[in-house]
Amino acid sequence: MAATTSTARPASSRAASARRQAFWGKVTVNVVLALICILWTIPTFGLLVSSFRDREAIRGSGWWTVFPHREVVAGELITLSPATDLRQPITLPAELGGGTYTADQLNSGVVLPDGRTVAWANRRARELAVQERQWAMDTTFTLQNYRTVLSGTPYTYTTADGQTFTEEGNDLWDALINTVAVAVPATVIPILIAAFAAYGFAWMRFPGRFLFFTIVVALLVVPLQLALVPILRDYVRLELNGTYLAVWLAHTGFGLPLATYLLYNYVSQLPRDVLESAFIDGASHFTIFTRLILPLSLPALASFGIFQFLWVWNDYLVALVFIGTQPNVQVLTMRLADMVGSRGQEWHLLTAGAFVTMLIPLVVFFSLQRYFVRGLLAGSVKG
Repeated sequence: MAATTSTARPASSRAASARRQAFWGKVTVNVVLALICILWTIPTFGLLVSSFRDREAIRGSGWWTVFPHREVVAGELITLSPATDLRQPITLPAELGGGTYTADQLNSGVVLPDGRTVAWANRRARELAVQERQWAMDTTFTLQNYRTVLSGTPYTYTTADGQTFTEEGNDLWDALINTVAVAVPATVIPILIAAFAAYGFAWMRFPGRFLFFTIVVALLVVPLQLALVPILRDYVRLELNGTYLAVWLAHTGFGLPLATYLLYNYVSQLPRDVLESAFIDGASHFTIFTRLILPLSLPALASFGIFQFLWVWNDYLVALVFIGTQPNVQVLTMRLADMVGSRGQEWHLLTAGAFVTMLIPLVVFFSLQRYFVRGLLAGSVKG
């Protein structure tokens, strides 16, 4: 009996130790994920807030001043007696506590017991500035930044010193339409082609199937930059360069290997019984593909759709090479790069333009995020 008790006790302690390790492991993972989310979200939120602040506000203070904070506010000016010797320590008036301080202390600012700060405002004129910290909150927001970057019409602004300037808007609206015209077909076309290819590799038997699939997978290691010049030469000969078709075909070719590999892993793991029943009932490959494969493969299709759309939307190099820099065909990344070069100090406009480029990708991601993890795990677990 004693031997049984001594054996059971270490087993229970090992189980308790395993539970503690699992608990602290979960806590560690959750804390790390929370920190990553915070570090990722804070700059994005700061970008959003800055895009609604005007020129003078964004130059004079940080975006965090929209929250309640302690701020030094200029108060009254105190003029000392003309007989005050500036070479000697200065005795403050009774309303400021009457303390005696050196000129260096007043140059850097003296903090009084009540929290106010006293410093020289004009030493030669014997003027002291009294400053105090108060709770403040900057709530001056404007939509003018978005009107400026989205429209190409001229706009006028007045600086803090009263000077008035007139400049042209950036016309991001046309670039936004161009980007949608590039991104949507460049996402849909490779998805459709890769879905057909994945079904063929997974469920159709034909000579050279594994060789062709190996070649498709091997294309994943081909660098994008290596293919730009040969493709550009072919486009010039075919007179395709500078058109949307050129960039659609380029993004389709660059995205097909990953799309085919990802969808193959998912399609090949679909229940065999369902497809065999459809074959017995006389369904053709096209019917099975449209009625069974596409609906069942929705998580994988959405997962790759997110990758492809974000890649095409944020692309700069392919659009620059195959579309060009003409204003009527520029995409958002090219127009935003022009803004950085021409408006390097106009942070209120750059943040508004940057958030415009982020808006639609965020909508696409959050709309399809429920399929995202399921698509990433496609084909990773059998059974």
